[in-house]
Order: sequence, then structure tokens, then C-alpha cells
Amino acid sequence: MASAPIVVHPPLGTGGRRVTVRGQVLGLAHSDTDLLEFLRRAGLPDGEQLLDDKAWVQWRGGRAHHYEAA
Repeated sequence: MASAPIVVHPPLGTGGRRVTVRGQVLGLAHSDTDLLEFLRRAGLPDGEQLLDDKAWVQWRGGRAHHYEAA
């Protein structure tokens, strides 16, 4: 199985999570709102429907939808 094209990386020590799409860094998200804006800018206007779809988004290191430092 191929890996999900969108990766939300582990929370940083200062908070926020790096977001990549197919290896390209989109930015540092501090909320789902930030994440959705990155996905919209990347051409995925229906990003909200994708956030919990494991075929599209892989949440690494930490719980999904949590952006604060561990």
C-alpha cells in the first residue's frame, strides 16, 4: 500500500506541526484551520473531508488534530 500523500508531522517542542504533501513542505500548522488553508492552497478545496481519511492524511507522532507540544 502506498503511503498517504499528506503527512502531518509530530508536534514541535514549540508547538505546531509541519505539513508536507508528497514530500513538499507546505508550512507549520498550529490548528486544523491552518492545515485546511495549506491544503486549499495546494489545490485540495475539500480538504476538511480528507483530514480523517488514512488514505490521504497520515498523522505522525501524536494524536490527530492536536498541535501543541507534547
